[in-house]
Amino acid sequence: MSDPTHPLNLSDAEWRQRLAPEAYAVLRKEGTERAWTSPLYEEHRKGTFVCAGCDTPLFHSTMKFDSGTGWPSFYATLPGAFGTKTDRKFFMTRTEYHCKTCGGHHGHVFEDGPAPTGLRYCNNGVALKFVPDGGANGG
Repeated sequence: MSDPTHPLNLSDAEWRQRLAPEAYAVLRKEGTERAWTSPLYEEHRKGTFVCAGCDTPLFHSTMKFDSGTGWPSFYATLPGAFGTKTDRKFFMTRTEYHCKTCGGHHGHVFEDGPAPTGLRYCNNGVALKFVPDGGANGG
């Protein structure tokens, strides 16, 4: 189903064609990838993490930290990147965040991160792409 509240408004069939099955399950169906499976967990180059659904810039690499959780984690986002909603699944209340451009689910934000924000944006790696500073070759 399309969502007219986001600038990138595609049908479910268009999303399925655009995304890999794992990315579709997370971005469009609010799934979660298994911990420790994303190569972006170990990504330490300078650059920008963008939405795998629409290429919207979400995080700069300087915002990333090692949370020890098995998912790429960030203490802040780029301005205006996300909207949030309350998630009451699994008998708990969490804050879920979605890309403001395409509505894709990225993860949950927790209040156990490092300074200066104290936040931990726990992001599914399949919901991200990494763009190194200097372009595709990283230099």
